[in-house]
Amino acid sequence: MDLDQLLTSLIVLPGEAEWVEFKQNNENPHEIGECISALANSAALLGKECAYLVWGVEDRTHRIVGTTFRPRQKKKGNEELENWLSHSLAPRTDFRIHVWDHDSLPIVLFEIQPAVTSPVAFKDTEWIRVGSYKKRLKEHPEKERTLWAALSRTSFEKGIAAHDVTSDQALSRLDYPKYFELMEAALPANKSGLIERLVVDRILVRHASDRFDITNLGALLFAKDLSRFEGISRKSVRVVVYRGVNRLETIRERVMQKGYAAGFEELIAFIIDQTPQNEVIGQALRREIRMYPEKAIRELVPNAMIHQDFSMSGTGPMVEIFEDRLEISNPGLPLIDTLRFIDHSPRSRNEVLADLMRRLHICEERGSGIDKVIFQIELFQLPAPDFRTDATHTRVVLFAQQELADMDKRDKIRACYQHCCLLCVSNRVMSNTTLRERFKIAEKDYPVASRIIRDTVDAGLIRPEDPTSKSKKHARYVPFWA
Repeated sequence: MDLDQLLTSLIVLPGEAEWVEFKQNNENPHEIGECISALANSAALLGKECAYLVWGVEDRTHRIVGTTFRPRQKKKGNEELENWLSHSLAPRTDFRIHVWDHDSLPIVLFEIQPAVTSPVAFKDTEWIRVGSYKKRLKEHPEKERTLWAALSRTSFEKGIAAHDVTSDQALSRLDYPKYFELMEAALPANKSGLIERLVVDRILVRHASDRFDITNLGALLFAKDLSRFEGISRKSVRVVVYRGVNRLETIRERVMQKGYAAGFEELIAFIIDQTPQNEVIGQALRREIRMYPEKAIRELVPNAMIHQDFSMSGTGPMVEIFEDRLEISNPGLPLIDTLRFIDHSPRSRNEVLADLMRRLHICEERGSGIDKVIFQIELFQLPAPDFRTDATHTRVVLFAQQELADMDKRDKIRACYQHCCLLCVSNRVMSNTTLRERFKIAEKDYPVASRIIRDTVDAGLIRPEDPTSKSKKHARYVPFWA
C-alpha cells in the first residue's frame, strides 16, 4: 500500500465523509474506541472497503500538520492501547495501524475493516457517523435499520485482504497455479487471461488497468503465506499434538500458513501422519492402518473451515490430536441443531467460500458429507463421533478404538441414534439385527442390542416405525425427526 498516495486521496475528500475522520493529537483511548466503532459501522453502511482514522491532519482544513501521537507506545492502564482497543470492541474488528512520515511530518493512520455480521460496539455501545459527527447508533433508528439491511447483504469473503496492489504483486502472494490445478483447467497462455479468471471467481477485484484488491476469499484459499495478510492471518489452521489424554503437554504444533486450498493436501497428510495406528488382522495377515478414516478427516476439516464465524477475530479452525481422540473445532455456533447434522442440508454463513471449495473438489457436494463420516466411522468400528458446542465454538470429536463393554451409556445411545439416522437417509430402517452388525454383537447376545435401543428410545432420539406393532424381535426404528 502506498501510504502517501492514500493520504493524498483522503485529504481531498469533502469534510462530511462519514468513513474518514481526521485528528491532530487526540490520544483519549475511549474517544479512539468510539471512533473505530462509528467508522466501522459507517463503512459497512456506505459499502466502503475500509474506513480511516487519521492523526496529523487538521479536521476543518484537511491541512497536513503532523502529530505527536505514538499509538504503539500508548497504554491504557498496564495494557498496550492496541490490545485494549481490540478486546473492547464487539464483535472484534480488524484494524491496522500505520505510522510513517509524510514530507517529514509524522502521520498515524488506523485502517479499519467495516462491520460484517453485526454493528460494532465499543464498551457495549454502538456508534455511527452522522455527517462529521459521532453519534450513538440507537439515537438514529433509520440508520440502524439501513445498517442491518446492509450487513445482511455483505459477507466476509467479499472483504479485502490486500488493497491496491499491482497484478504482479497479487500473483506473487497467491498460489494461482494451484487454483487452475484444482479447477482442472489449463493455465492461461498470458497474464491477462490468468488475471481475468481470478477476477471472475472473486479472488481479485479490479480497480484500474493494473490495480487490484485481493479479497478475503482469495487470500484464505490461495495465499502462499497467510501471515502476509494481517487481517486474516489468525484464520490459519492449527494442528496440535498432545501427550496423553489432556492438554498438559504438547508434543508438536504446526500452523498451516498456506491458504486452505493451496495447502489442503499438505495439511491432511500432516494430520494423518500424527494419528495413531491400529492393528487389524485379515486372512491371517496383520497390518497397521491409521486409527481414524482419512475420508472422515477430509470431510470434517473443510467443514471447520467453511462453517467458522469469521467475525470472531483472533481464532480459527483447530485440530487437536490426543492419545484417545481427535478433535476438530471452529469458531462459531452451527446454524442447525447438532442432532440434525446427518440428515439436514448444511447451512453456512459463508456460502461463497463453501461454493468455491466444492468447485475445487475440496469438500463434498451439499448434504452428503456427514453421512459419509458416519459411514466411515462404522466401517472402522469406532465409537460414534460427538458433535458438541460451547459458548463460542463448534467441535467434532472422533474417538479411538474402544470395545463396546468399555463404552458408557451415552456413547452407546449416540452410536445407536447416528446408526438409525444413517440408515434412514439411505432409505433403510434400523432393527436389532442392523445394530448388532454395527457393534459386532453376536446373534445370541441380541438382548445387549435391545437394551441399547430401549435406552435410545427413552432418550427421545429414536421411535418405533410402527407404534402399533407388538413384535420386539422384528421391531424397526426411525429417528425422532422422521
